[in-house]
Amino acid sequence: MKDRIVEAVNAQLAAKGLQLVEGEADLGVSANTATKEEQTLDSFYSGFGGGWYWHRWGGPVVVETYTVGTLVVDLFDTSTKRVVWWGMASDTISDKPEKNTEKLSKAVEKMFKDFPPKGERKTD
Repeated sequence: MKDRIVEAVNAQLAAKGLQLVEGEADLGVSANTATKEEQTLDSFYSGFGGGWYWHRWGGPVVVETYTVGTLVVDLFDTSTKRVVWWGMASDTISDKPEKNTEKLSKAVEKMFKDFPPKGERKTD
């Protein structure tokens, strides 16, 4: 997945007119990932009457566990080491690698949609 992240970020930066260079560069890139498990609680209820009376019907409560992945990309000025732009994407991770690759590509494309940021124009 590391190689896919590097390829996706590099492709977006190239599409924005930036050129990958070896050695000294003006802009550095840092990408970090994290995952966490989340749960949903599904149960079925049916209301009756005119008030807040609830009647439970159906089977037991079902707990579903799924993994959420987050990607954070920082672009920083290599001379000052200050972050000049950052983006974040988060989505559910699939058991199918090809689905994750597709999600990653779309997420990184969306992340860089408004890059570079539009600065305010100053007039003399």
